[in-house]
Amino acid sequence: MNILGISCFYHDSAACLVEDGEIVAAAQEERFTRKKHDHDFPQNAIDFCLSFKNLKIDDIDYVAFYEKPFIKFERILETYLAYAPLGIRSFIKAMPLWIKRKLWIPDIIKKQLGYTGIIIYPEHHESHAASAFFPSPFERAAFLTMDGVGEWTTTSFGVGEGNRVTIDSEIHFPHSIGLLYSAFTYFTGFRVNSGEYKVMGLAPYGEPRYVQTILDHLIDLKEDGSFKLNMDYFNYGSGLTMTSSKFNELFGDKPRKPESALRPLDMDMARSVQEVVEEVMLRAARHVHRVTGQENLCLAGGVALNCVGNGRILREGLFKNIWIQPAAGDAGGSLGAALFTWYQFLDKQRSVQAAHDAQRGSYLGPYYDDSAIETFLEQNKIPYEKLSDEQLFDRTTDYIINEKVIGWFQDRMEFGPRALGNRSIIGDARSPEMQTLMNLKIKFRESFRPFAPSVLRERAADYFDIEVESPYMLLVAQVNDSKKRPIPDDDGKLQGIDKLRVIRSEIPAVTHVDYSARLQTVSEETNPRYHRLIKALEQKIACPVIINTSFNVRGEPIVCTPDDAYQCFMRTEMDYLILGNYLITKDHQSTIESIKDRSRVYELD
Repeated sequence: MNILGISCFYHDSAACLVEDGEIVAAAQEERFTRKKHDHDFPQNAIDFCLSFKNLKIDDIDYVAFYEKPFIKFERILETYLAYAPLGIRSFIKAMPLWIKRKLWIPDIIKKQLGYTGIIIYPEHHESHAASAFFPSPFERAAFLTMDGVGEWTTTSFGVGEGNRVTIDSEIHFPHSIGLLYSAFTYFTGFRVNSGEYKVMGLAPYGEPRYVQTILDHLIDLKEDGSFKLNMDYFNYGSGLTMTSSKFNELFGDKPRKPESALRPLDMDMARSVQEVVEEVMLRAARHVHRVTGQENLCLAGGVALNCVGNGRILREGLFKNIWIQPAAGDAGGSLGAALFTWYQFLDKQRSVQAAHDAQRGSYLGPYYDDSAIETFLEQNKIPYEKLSDEQLFDRTTDYIINEKVIGWFQDRMEFGPRALGNRSIIGDARSPEMQTLMNLKIKFRESFRPFAPSVLRERAADYFDIEVESPYMLLVAQVNDSKKRPIPDDDGKLQGIDKLRVIRSEIPAVTHVDYSARLQTVSEETNPRYHRLIKALEQKIACPVIINTSFNVRGEPIVCTPDDAYQCFMRTEMDYLILGNYLITKDHQSTIESIKDRSRVYELD
């Protein structure tokens, strides 16, 4: 039986194919259209999922859409009525989209796909809960889902057992921890629904000066993690912005203009809202543990991408095990909807392998074999060298040791927002200069942004304060004391971005200013090729850690095809591109596009 899951029309549209309960393919639409966070109908992602198993639409038994459109429309109408006449501008802007498209999901699916079968509509947070629990390695677990908003729900928790997820409690719009974080994203000058991770990366540069201000004025937070927002300070209920003039007055300034210089205020606000959100996550997790009595916890929803908060829940020790959906945002809703249909709607039996989750490393996207790669290179007359596996790992590790930057393109593309070693840019974690080099010359992004380490799973505890796996780069851990460097006496005098100048550990390129790292543990079982690369490096330099950042530049999605990878390679100062077993050297290419004024080429986000 084949079930096609779909999420779309808000942000990060995606499709997923589940075959007899097995997740066989999943991808975001942005990877094909090259429009970051593409929210449109995921036709290309659907086409990929079908073609991966040589299926036609007639082979699909059920289509699952990740939420209930009419209930969502009801919430939007009720919100506008509650704020009328204040919301008229927002209402006029939103209604044409609903009337033309968003209300007609069944018609769109049938027309776009030629589908005549049954369509299933789980609730938005049911899809999140299903995406969190059903792929997890647990027979029974509590789940906690937190995001901006679905139909009405913004936060939910409950228990998953066997082939069912049951939501026990919810918090409803407009009270949303995701939208609180997005309000600060907006105020600090980043794009809502895409820049929240920048706020998280900026937070360690600031001081928590406004934590109490937030708790006193913006959010009424209870001991059980439940909360209400003071809507006098927010504008998303009725207006076209996230915050109100009263918000500006509270913090003594206006929102930062995008691309302008970062202010100390922005750093302090990022740090403050991050600490508040972590406190909300911790209190909610404590309450969920107390109420459900479960030893395992599953997380999903956009807030579950806050890996710093996830790390704090882990260190709290409330739960024996934690599993986080790697595509925790709306893209993962397509997967959750498909699995909800298989298990809960069709009542299919679920079997669990305790040592492994069902997401298979989240390597669920398109794959290009050596034949396809060589055809691309030959057709485009691109100079290359084909290497054996032995040559490939030997040469690549030598390049890393010599501080070269490498585009690494292998096997199936990752599903979710993180590159996990198949569509990655890699480099030497020991290099003091690598963070600045990659940010400014490769990624064309803000200099404060940290990079993530990929570390051999079996060596992770030697470098980081962590005892569990982190295969999906969704946990933050501290660098071990044994790997830290003595800090100069004047370190305490440094403020803001100046903190970047200090070398804090043996792996400075992946050590954030607070000694934290958002790490990926790499196992031989889920990614043997990437594991072999890092292992080969360790044998040469006794360091099992490399930089891993997503293979894209600012404003672009992660690369999908060999052509995407080559275009990105040529427009940056990467030194080498490795497509499968094919090595492309920058110096051997006939033309190199100027990288000046990249902001004119790429949409700034």
